[in-house]
Amino acid sequence: MSDFFWFSDEQWARIEPLLPTDTRGMARVDDRRVLSGIIHALKNGGRWADCPREVYGPKKTLYNHFVRWAERGVWEDIFSALAGAEDVPGRVFIDSTCIKVHRCAGGGKGEPWRMIGVTKGGRNTKLHAVCDGHGRPLVMMLTPGNAHDCKVAEACLTALPPTAHLVADKGYDSQKLREWLEDRGTEPVIPPRSNRKVQYAYDKTIYRERNVIERMFCRLKDWRRIATRFDRNITNFMAAIALAAAVIWWLK
Repeated sequence: MSDFFWFSDEQWARIEPLLPTDTRGMARVDDRRVLSGIIHALKNGGRWADCPREVYGPKKTLYNHFVRWAERGVWEDIFSALAGAEDVPGRVFIDSTCIKVHRCAGGGKGEPWRMIGVTKGGRNTKLHAVCDGHGRPLVMMLTPGNAHDCKVAEACLTALPPTAHLVADKGYDSQKLREWLEDRGTEPVIPPRSNRKVQYAYDKTIYRERNVIERMFCRLKDWRRIATRFDRNITNFMAAIALAAAVIWWLK
C-alpha cells in the first residue's frame, strides 16, 4: 500500500465535509477510495486505466467522479475553502509559469478559449498564481501561454483583499499596475526594467524572498498531469491543478 496514495484520517476529516452530498441514483461509492485513486492518477500522470483496480476501484468510476465534479466546480471550491480558511497575509507574491500542452490536448478549433497559446516553445498554457510567504497558493488562473503577465495581475489580485506588499519580477514592471497597487494601499516590490527612464526604488531585502513562488511552481509540477497538460478540456485541467494544490499545501 506504500506505493499508492491514500488520504490519512486527518486529511479526510478536513476534506469530507466539503464533498457534495446530493448525489442521486446508484448507491454512493466509497469517496475516500475514489478520491485517493484520482490523486494517484494526477500525481503519476498515467492513464485512468493504470490506476490499480484492486486498490481504487474501476477506472470508469474514478474518471466519472473527477469529470462530473470538475464540471460542478467541486475541486476548485475545495481549494478555495481550504486556502481561504486562514487570514490573508500582509505580503504576497505573484508570478506565472508555462505548461507544455501535449499533442493529445492540442489541435482543433477554439484553442484560445481552451487557454492554449502558441509560443516559441510550441503550444503552452500559462498558470498565474499568487502565494503567501510560505509558498502556499492563494489564487490561481489559467490563460493561453502567450498572455502577458501584467494584463492578468489585476484579475488575480482582485480576488484578495489589499496587502501591504506585492513582490514580483521585472515582468510586472508596468506603470498602470504600480498605480493600481498604490491606490489599493499596496507597496509594489518590483524591480524596474533596465531601459526605464525613471528607475523606481524597491525593497531589495523583501525582494530576496521572491523565490518562494518559484519553489511553489516546482512542487506543483512534481505532479505529472500538472507538469504537462494532457486534458483537452480546460475545466478538467484547472480542476486538476486546484485539487493538487489543495493536497500539497492545504491538507497537511
